[in-house]
Amino acid sequence: MVNAAAMSGSGNLMDFLDGPFPGVGTYEDFHTIDWLREKSRDTDRHRKITSKSKESIWEFIKSLLDAWSGWAVMLLIGLLAGTLAGVIDLAVDWMTDLKEGICLSASWYSHEQCCWTSNETTFEDRDKCPLWQKWSELLVKQSEVGAGAGPGWDGSLPIALHPVFQIKTILSGFVIRGYLGKWTLLIKTVTLVLVVSSGLSLGKEGPLVHVACCCGNFFSSLFSKYSKNEGKRREVLSAAAAAGVSVAFGAPIGGVLFQSGRGERGYYFPLKTLWRSFFAALVAAFTLRPINPFGNSRLVLFYVEYHTPWRRKTTKLGKYPVLEVIAVTAITAVVAYPNPYTRRSTSELISELFNDCGALESSQLCDYINDPNTTRPVDDIPHRPAGLALALIFRIVITIFTFGMKIPSGLFIPSMAVGAMAGRMVGIGVEQLAYHHHDWIIFRNWCRPGADCVTPGLYAMVGAAACLGGVTRMTVSLVVIMFELTGGLEYIVPLMAAAVTSKWVADAFGKEGIYEAHIHLNGYPFLDVKDEFTHRTLATDVMRPRRGEPPLSVLTQDSMTVEDVETLIKETDYNGFPVVVPRDSERLIGFAQRRELILAIKNARQRQEGIVSDSVMYFTEEPPELPANSPQPLKLRRVLNLSPFTVTDHTPMETVVDIFRKLGLRQCLVTRSGFTHLMDKKDINIIINMSFFTLRKT
Repeated sequence: MVNAAAMSGSGNLMDFLDGPFPGVGTYEDFHTIDWLREKSRDTDRHRKITSKSKESIWEFIKSLLDAWSGWAVMLLIGLLAGTLAGVIDLAVDWMTDLKEGICLSASWYSHEQCCWTSNETTFEDRDKCPLWQKWSELLVKQSEVGAGAGPGWDGSLPIALHPVFQIKTILSGFVIRGYLGKWTLLIKTVTLVLVVSSGLSLGKEGPLVHVACCCGNFFSSLFSKYSKNEGKRREVLSAAAAAGVSVAFGAPIGGVLFQSGRGERGYYFPLKTLWRSFFAALVAAFTLRPINPFGNSRLVLFYVEYHTPWRRKTTKLGKYPVLEVIAVTAITAVVAYPNPYTRRSTSELISELFNDCGALESSQLCDYINDPNTTRPVDDIPHRPAGLALALIFRIVITIFTFGMKIPSGLFIPSMAVGAMAGRMVGIGVEQLAYHHHDWIIFRNWCRPGADCVTPGLYAMVGAAACLGGVTRMTVSLVVIMFELTGGLEYIVPLMAAAVTSKWVADAFGKEGIYEAHIHLNGYPFLDVKDEFTHRTLATDVMRPRRGEPPLSVLTQDSMTVEDVETLIKETDYNGFPVVVPRDSERLIGFAQRRELILAIKNARQRQEGIVSDSVMYFTEEPPELPANSPQPLKLRRVLNLSPFTVTDHTPMETVVDIFRKLGLRQCLVTRSGFTHLMDKKDINIIINMSFFTLRKT
């Protein structure tokens, strides 16, 4: 006999996906999104909008607004990211100089701005002016006595480590709640100014990418097209990351290539996102330029003009992040201050290392050339390479400890500084060889005795590219970033050679770049296309449950009660459950997500009368035949995914791994003699790093 309530009309039975309720379509924290499902939902949404656009003018206008909402989001991201980057750069310069002195005429001016606005400053002594007073001079003169406290540190800072690898993991489909929130944006902006100006061996490019992604996450939440679809949201975040690289270096094209290169490494990057990324990076760069944070009236950070032709988690200290930050900061301050090459900020150091020794160059690296009172020959520069060598050793060691601390940090600038110092030392060495041995065959035809034949700054630029390429394993995007960073179009070929060579050398030690290494260190489920799966295994060797384990928990399409499902959810930790009919044959008909089952039952108890623990749940179009005195059944047909991705137990695992990478699957069902098994993205990550014999044994 059929339940009377079920036959009385459609008004008594509800399918809780017919009308939206909170939480449906979302994912739990530290879970992976289902790319195919998100793509399907967006296709259905777009089809519905297109159909409605033919009904009225208003619906047509709404469809146009929906189509242009993506470009509007890109515009807003570019404007806000460019503005924040400019403000951060200016604040960093001011706070860096504030450690040494203050401008008497305007305390908000940095050292350079103060002296350039002074009428008593000459071009030769442009870094010296009476308006700029060091703290020691003020105390000695007793003209102004003041005391202040240094920047404080909040041990509850929620964002830790270098952000790029975590953002990369988020873009691959992993959910990390709160990492891109509004409070994170505010905290990251303020603390980034403090940590960069502190003199620690870190850069601001990684945190600026994080800041831009926070902007993207905020603006995407204003449009339902992106806020209700995690796949579409990640398209916005991809473009925001490109805008972040653009404002970090003033390199919009390099930012787009950098981000599109991430798409080749394991996550969804549609072609239209490439154009929107370019637009966002362009707007961000144009917004940054009028602010002129680099002080050279150009968009590039380290502008060069050459005319020479080219021919820790397992450590005890890691358990105390605040103590670790204090210790490394103290060591950095004490050891770095005596050496002029480590005393200044990393960006200033790179700029000096890149510079050519011209007639008006005031750099200490050029004293041996530009000092008119010296009688020393050009080769009498014993303390220059020694100072650079000590600075190089210190930078390498301190960067290793600084990277990964619980502070906003970037690795691009420190890596470039290490490479630039090594390159400058090589350049000085070649310069000395040319001076002493100009008759050698490599110098004979183009270097006259006593002539300035070698440009050490060019060697520094190539060295910076080589070191950065070895750390990150970037190639094409690295060359473009370095070109946009320096404006040195003529030297693209040496930069390409350096990038490729450094990648070859680094790959000899290991295929992982620094970001991939940190992803694996933190155990995030990221599938890198560079990871090769060479084991000759089948899906049956990996699927769960395995031999000797209890059978997989499943749902039947029309015979389980609400209490049965709640008990199953409580006793297992699967992300979802196959739905089968009947239990004895277990013929698969679909897949239901764990989170949506929980939300559906919760909302059904609140919004539909008669739903109790004994209510039967069914996933069919029509209700099952139930006794007359049975409670109201619960229909959840639209919670069911009727087309889950399925393979047989004899499918080669190399094929399964490739499917997970290219389709962005969250999980895959495995059928074996009518029975259903399961494997998910975390299983794939585990088996890539396991041997064949370990797989067979487990």
